[in-house]
Amino acid sequence: MSLDATLWAWKAPVQTSTQRLVLISLADRAGEDHTCFPSYERLTKDTLLNRKTIVKVISELIGLQLIQDTGERKGVTRQVKVYRLTGVIGREETVPKTEQSQKRNSSNIGTLNSPKNGTLNSPNIGTQNLSSNLPIEPINIKNWFSFKKLKTELSFVTDSDTAEKIGKASWFEREKNAFEQFNADKNLNDSMKMYYFVDWLLKNMSKYEKPISSTNTKSKASHQKTMTEKQIHVFAQKLSHLPEIASKYAEGNESYEQLAAKIAKKLSNPTECKKLEPYLREIGFTGAINA
Repeated sequence: MSLDATLWAWKAPVQTSTQRLVLISLADRAGEDHTCFPSYERLTKDTLLNRKTIVKVISELIGLQLIQDTGERKGVTRQVKVYRLTGVIGREETVPKTEQSQKRNSSNIGTLNSPKNGTLNSPNIGTQNLSSNLPIEPINIKNWFSFKKLKTELSFVTDSDTAEKIGKASWFEREKNAFEQFNADKNLNDSMKMYYFVDWLLKNMSKYEKPISSTNTKSKASHQKTMTEKQIHVFAQKLSHLPEIASKYAEGNESYEQLAAKIAKKLSNPTECKKLEPYLREIGFTGAINA
């Protein structure tokens, strides 16, 4: 149990009382690394909510970026998901003011005006209020973007030709800058940034494409396979986390993996796949769906 995680859960910006209840239950079972892996049965006993509600709320908390699926699985059957609480700041990550003041006045590093450091207005470090010292950039800033990672993520949801076209598009840098500004105040790790960036590109790509005649569209669609086996697997996993899909197709105590397997069968059937088209478009699928 992590006290820091529990205190954070009480103040986290949730939208409903059920979200608060489930988040507190997750936090109550988090370790010092702020990860937890309670089963749905455990969460049901903790919160007195039914399984479908918990599945829906977990998906909502992921959407609010309050928790993150680490991809790790635990338990006897290796099917229990491990979640990380995002945004929790542990007490070990902060330095008490008394300790900070001791460090600032330590003889090992000198005081602010020590000749070892130079004074605030010393020519060795520049005058603090001069424009030459601004802006002050973090020295440990890390670039989240990688073309290699982008190509890998795109291969899960679209064909190689489309992925190549996006990477070489004249509008690519424009959309990348817009994406970074839009998410500047969000606490996203590199993997999640790349995940959302792929959806962002696929969603906005149509703005820059010229209309294609209906004749050409039909011709291409007739020769285009609905989805590859790899895409079926990836999109089935994504669809299983949508609250609308979970509430409509989940049965009893089904896990996300079991629901995804059921959805994958539907995606392999052109008629059933066509019924799921609105949800597929919502999660970024851009290919043709032929019923």
